[in-house]
Amino acid sequence: MGAAGSKLEKALGDQFPEGERYFGLENFGNTCYCNSVLQALYFCVPFRDQLLEYYSNNKNATDAEDNLLTCLADLFTQISSQKKKTGVIAPKRFVQRVKKQNELFRSYMHQDAHEFLNFLLNELVDILEKEHNAVKDSPETSSPPDKIPNGPRTTLVNGGKKEPVVTWVHKNFQGILTNETRCLRCETVTARDETFLDLSLDIEQNSSITSCLKNFSSTETLNAEDKFFCDKCCSLQEAQKWMKIKKPPYILVIHLKRFKYIEQLVVVHVGSGPNHGHYVSLVKSHNHWLFFDDENVEMIDESAELRGFGWTSVSFCFTSLIAPWQSASSSSALKLPEPCG
Repeated sequence: MGAAGSKLEKALGDQFPEGERYFGLENFGNTCYCNSVLQALYFCVPFRDQLLEYYSNNKNATDAEDNLLTCLADLFTQISSQKKKTGVIAPKRFVQRVKKQNELFRSYMHQDAHEFLNFLLNELVDILEKEHNAVKDSPETSSPPDKIPNGPRTTLVNGGKKEPVVTWVHKNFQGILTNETRCLRCETVTARDETFLDLSLDIEQNSSITSCLKNFSSTETLNAEDKFFCDKCCSLQEAQKWMKIKKPPYILVIHLKRFKYIEQLVVVHVGSGPNHGHYVSLVKSHNHWLFFDDENVEMIDESAELRGFGWTSVSFCFTSLIAPWQSASSSSALKLPEPCG
């Protein structure tokens, strides 16, 4: 990426952010799904800072186990500590660990970036919880763990049951949903909470994230064969149900089921179908839009070029619900562009 790196540095000139690094990631044979997720996570600044702090606190540990967390922390540290401002890094150790950890990612077949993100975040949570419990069980420590606010146990992505320990992955990405149902006979409302690390939203053309979230929380009537069993009435009754975000996460990850583009951090799928194609990332860093395509990193013009890459769908995006590294205006209603072509 020597020429491309020089081009990016020239494009940014004296506006190149102090201390920031823009590095492409080498593709090891259809690992674009992994590279795009890594770029998105790297530019989630609170997550990156926590990971770099984790590396700093554990780099001298003689009994440190080689796992996805240590490999990811090592990779982010490699990027952030580079003397050069731009370039290419080979995430070989991390990719090898991913393939060792999960046979799904061992082949050279096209993989789903959203599925990979879920796998990675849950693996990081598992590792941090095990480390926390090991420290808690040590006679040298006595500080109580943080508790997740909705019950003695919590369900993470893909239904995995975990102990109620709040890790910094939870603090960045976990929110709480409330499912509420109102019996239309006795008007009793029952509620059930569940945690989430991302939201899957149906996207309509010419829509916005705000309208999609409203649709996500719309009211549904349960009748006919779908009647609700009301504990108070002790029988099946017509009811209304809806879902709402009880506690928003610090960083909201949205899985877009259909469409093109959104703001701040985006993983985009380019191709004709789910089984083939290519993943790239779009990152808004220090008020500049950057296009990450494996080893290549380019600065792009928001108004002229964001619709011009010919992608077919956004896999997911990261947006902050009031994040310290973005202005409040940049996390307001996020508009999707008109359809390409």
